[in-house]
Amino acid sequence: MTTNHPNYVPRHIGIVMDGNGRWAKARHRPRSFGHNAGRKAVREVVEGCLRHGVEALTLFAFSSENWQRPQDEVGALMDLFVRALDKEVDELHSNGVRLRFIGELGAFDTSLRQGMLDAMKRTERNDKLQMNVAVNYGGRWDIVQAAQKAALAVARGELSVEAIDESMFDQWTCLGELPPLDLFIRTGGDRRVSNFLLWQMAYAELYFTDTLWPDFNQVSLKHAIDDFARRERRFGRTGDQIAQA
Repeated sequence: MTTNHPNYVPRHIGIVMDGNGRWAKARHRPRSFGHNAGRKAVREVVEGCLRHGVEALTLFAFSSENWQRPQDEVGALMDLFVRALDKEVDELHSNGVRLRFIGELGAFDTSLRQGMLDAMKRTERNDKLQMNVAVNYGGRWDIVQAAQKAALAVARGELSVEAIDESMFDQWTCLGELPPLDLFIRTGGDRRVSNFLLWQMAYAELYFTDTLWPDFNQVSLKHAIDDFARRERRFGRTGDQIAQA
């Protein structure tokens, strides 16, 4: 089955980029070496998404639980974010990529947070690919902050509790204006979602690969998209109903 037909290309892909530390350890290098090597994989995936016509890409860069990692690794990751912003935004902008950071950004220092805001402002009119980078993000946090927004709207008298449905609630989540997640990819061999886009992946197809993130490239992405294309997505209907449609 070809993936050239638009119906077989996922509109929105989410990726847990796992395996940087193990990739570095296999080379007898510090974990920060693996995180830095993962930048190449990000570029590969962005180029692949642009080539295949994917509308949105969401990358899990730093979870709310990652603060528990060794302090030197967290510090190296923060430094990597700063350097990546300085070096990558120009290329993303020239390729028509709109960059957004989702998560609780208030936890980062002022200079890094300002760099994120500047990058989002600069690329906000681009429309070739919506690239979301989840930092200090958790799927449960996303649902809770959406619930808080709903509660505030009710408290202000702007709507009734009965008026809140799934569609309305979705608009209060971080990615409410984007297509639902179609394809979830996790590299590195683990088979879990790790508190990533819990609301958004309700009907996502899950794809797990043993490939460590720094080794993930456009060929790897094509394999995931081809696997997605072979699946029958029923959304509660029967296979016969899908065939008739």
